[in-house]
Amino acid sequence: MSDLYDIGTGRQRAFWADAVADEIEARDPEEPIIVKGGVSPSGVPHLGHFNEIMRGYFVAEALRERGHEVRQVFTTDDKDRLRKLPRKLADLEWNVVGLGEVDAGALGRNLGKPYTDIPDPFGCCDSYGAHFTELLSRSAEAVGVPIDVVSNTDLYESGEFDDAVRHVLEHRDRAREVLGEFQDKVDDSYVPFFAQCSECGNLTETITGIDLEAETVDYVCEDVQAGDDTIEGCGHEGTATFREGKLPWRFEWPAQWLTLGVDFEPFGKDHAEGSWPSGETVAREVFEFEPPVPMVYEWFTLNGDALSSSAGNIITVEEVLELLEVPVLRYFFTKNPKKQRDFNVDNIDRLVEEFDRFERVYYGTTDDADEDERERADRAYPMVVDEVGETPPVRIPYTFAAVLGMTDNRDLRVQMARRSGHLPADATDAELEAALARVEKARAWAERTDNEFNYRLAEDLPEVEFDGGVGAALDDLADFIEAESPDADSLQGEIYETAKRNDVAVGDFFEAGYRLFLDESQGPRLGPFLAPMDEEFVTRRLRREA
Repeated sequence: MSDLYDIGTGRQRAFWADAVADEIEARDPEEPIIVKGGVSPSGVPHLGHFNEIMRGYFVAEALRERGHEVRQVFTTDDKDRLRKLPRKLADLEWNVVGLGEVDAGALGRNLGKPYTDIPDPFGCCDSYGAHFTELLSRSAEAVGVPIDVVSNTDLYESGEFDDAVRHVLEHRDRAREVLGEFQDKVDDSYVPFFAQCSECGNLTETITGIDLEAETVDYVCEDVQAGDDTIEGCGHEGTATFREGKLPWRFEWPAQWLTLGVDFEPFGKDHAEGSWPSGETVAREVFEFEPPVPMVYEWFTLNGDALSSSAGNIITVEEVLELLEVPVLRYFFTKNPKKQRDFNVDNIDRLVEEFDRFERVYYGTTDDADEDERERADRAYPMVVDEVGETPPVRIPYTFAAVLGMTDNRDLRVQMARRSGHLPADATDAELEAALARVEKARAWAERTDNEFNYRLAEDLPEVEFDGGVGAALDDLADFIEAESPDADSLQGEIYETAKRNDVAVGDFFEAGYRLFLDESQGPRLGPFLAPMDEEFVTRRLRREA
């Protein structure tokens, strides 16, 4: 691997996860192979955090397919201090709220303390850290990814980090020298350990003495800089054990690799430019072991802006799954991790179209796929779906599903889908239900974005009256549909022609259609909207028959 943004041993691979698996296998790791991700539970887990889980998942699956035993671990850095207040929080039902809807004052009073020592603002979990870790676990479960969540707090309190802490403090001169290559603030008095004050609970960085035999440190609880803010210390002088504090992040990350036996870890480009260079150097020159195989992924944006829990610009996995089926969301993460991607909710239909094509390529029902595309689908598709069938699933195109979502009448939905050719006449009940499940997702998308599909079909004839010309044109259009059974494009064109023949303004004629079918003055393109509907329903409505 020539640099962090290259992955693999140089062998050409259509699917990036296979390239990573090659790199891991080249090291001849012991089993189980450990794939790790991690995050600090500082706020609402969002789609960007799922890079840590999904990138690891595909690599783990690629290794499992090769016969390896794999454990996918996810560390929650819950011993970290709360540095600032997030703008948004979420309860365990994923109701996202602002700080004004919880006791923000209680959170403010706990700045500087570890997440696991801060009360849960919703009162349902053991701590702030436990609450947001639970949300992350539920997200992984919803997407069907099995992860073993490991708490940093537990690693310290159980003593599993004891050896790593002892080693760093015993070799603190070397640790200080190595870290000094990456941080200017390291001086001769720097000690790589944060002790938790027994009086106020803050993590303090002022260590005044070390007793390796007793496994304790002496400290003074002094002020700590948190970005542009200062977290005030209480001034207490005390003694803490190795289990009553933590390593700084640049030592803690390599300590995780060592303690958990990590073989591979993906991370965002912020770490590539910061923590990774120091982490791999600490691993080799302080702990004296080889760091895991790394992989950098680019960040996601949300509608063009950076995803950020602290800034409140987020979309949660729960929200995404209201709009997309699980396989579509998994598919999103099969894309090249080196390319930045925008998750644009307005254009989510394009993502679904991509997935549907990806599925057709796998099943060989499309003729315009190149060799790389076919190989990528062949490798990744079985990891995206829960079960691969002998024949492709029945899929209703997403935008057409949004049209079906304009009515709650299931029978009418089925009639429209069958008439459009998106539901085969011989579809089983299970296939039918699976295909129709997309309708609710597309309906939620229409409502969330208030797009052209956010209308409701008037299932009863609205109380409307039209002048003679418009009425005659509506009757003519009904006759045309009855005689020709037109497709969407033909019907759209005929609407214009019918208006002209009857000397009716086109805008007035479209409005008449919207009044009849939506009880609105405007709506979607009328031809594509009406063409798939039950023909008898459409013609009776055009003739104003109840």
